[in-house]
Amino acid sequence: MFRATSGTIALIAAGVVALLLLGDAVVRAGWAQMLLLAPWVLLVVWLIYVAMYASAIETDAAGATVQNFLRRTRVPWAKVQDIRLRYQVVFDLDDGRQLKAYGGPVAGRPVRDRGRMGFQMRREPPALRELALIQEQWETAREQGAPDTPVTRSWDLPALVALAVIAVGALVAVIITNAPA
Repeated sequence: MFRATSGTIALIAAGVVALLLLGDAVVRAGWAQMLLLAPWVLLVVWLIYVAMYASAIETDAAGATVQNFLRRTRVPWAKVQDIRLRYQVVFDLDDGRQLKAYGGPVAGRPVRDRGRMGFQMRREPPALRELALIQEQWETAREQGAPDTPVTRSWDLPALVALAVIAVGALVAVIITNAPA
């Protein structure tokens, strides 16, 4: 699994802030009020999950699964002509299309370290190491004769179900708060 580190950090930070907000609501107003606020806080956490964490690249012996936001694309290795790093990883497919992976290794600026005597030493950025791992798995699969299955697309159903549950909770919260006393 290849995912941008910033997405993991953002999701953890959002989860901690959400727990603090909901805990504060319990202390100040009680459980009932917290349950009325929870859908709105969870909606923000869900948005951060989709925008920053969900996008990733997952590889196995048969191909790569690229998830961009809520859309998953399964690409068998036989359909891949080239894998390169522009700003993000780009899969060039045999039909001329390109599949850009919004999650995964990201080309940032080069990392520079000062050596002991003031010499500039350059380390290989993590994105290049991860790209090399993906390319190595692709080349190994092609040498072993990866099956030529079609490219498939699907939705991230667990995330959509979570959104539906949050939306129902928000609707219930609006109905309860607007009910006549």
